[in-house]
Amino acid sequence: MTTVSEQAPADDADILDRIRSRIGDALNHVGELTDLALQTMQQLKRPIERDLLVAQLEQIGWRSLSIVIITSAFIGMVLALQTAYALEDFGGKLFIGTIVSLSLVRELAPVLMSLMVGGRVGAGMTAEIGTMKVTEQIDALRALATNPVRKLVVPRVLATTIMFPLLTVVSMALGILGGLVIAVINLHVTANFYMRSVITTVKYNDLSSGIGKTFFFGFTIALIGCYNGLRTSGGADGVGRSTTRTVVTGAITVLIMDFFLTKLFLLIL
Repeated sequence: MTTVSEQAPADDADILDRIRSRIGDALNHVGELTDLALQTMQQLKRPIERDLLVAQLEQIGWRSLSIVIITSAFIGMVLALQTAYALEDFGGKLFIGTIVSLSLVRELAPVLMSLMVGGRVGAGMTAEIGTMKVTEQIDALRALATNPVRKLVVPRVLATTIMFPLLTVVSMALGILGGLVIAVINLHVTANFYMRSVITTVKYNDLSSGIGKTFFFGFTIALIGCYNGLRTSGGADGVGRSTTRTVVTGAITVLIMDFFLTKLFLLIL
């Protein structure tokens, strides 16, 4: 008869084995993702099919614009309200433009835009490429001597890297305008005073930091989306799992990268 003391070491060993397996899988994924990134950068040296790139620019940029406009405007409004009422006893209304603009430019606009648009874009890439994978269309491309990375990955990664900074600028502008609406209507701050405080607060370093992060966010999210699509298996269920994995992994990666990129930009700017 097995005693509790005999079962405990076996349970501990089983847990350690599972931890080692998870770590090994994670390192394997990182290695494969790095290899895909290197292949993508190598393919960037060659001419890119303009039609494919333009289609992805429209898909990632233009079709994400409504999401960015609506969410950014309301984020700016909420931020203005919360700031004003939290600092009401300290004359917070006078600093509303300063706090809203700096918060949006340095952190909120780049990160929230990347999370919102990244979820949509990354999931779409994974679903599209994953469907091609399970229906053997990617094998057909290889049979026709066409490099899947050049045909499928490069246009998506390049388009996302280009469009994320542009969408971030839109997000910053709409967020600041949303704060302006609340400042004028609810807080009775003049538009002139609000905009003057924004202009005097936001510096080149702040814009460079906020916009610069999104180049890395866009590249990474697109790469994760394409990678999960290319390794999809198991039919429709596999496509669903890969899509979910892309959304979760992309969001976590953006938040982790944001911390390190913030420290980096604070050092160099």
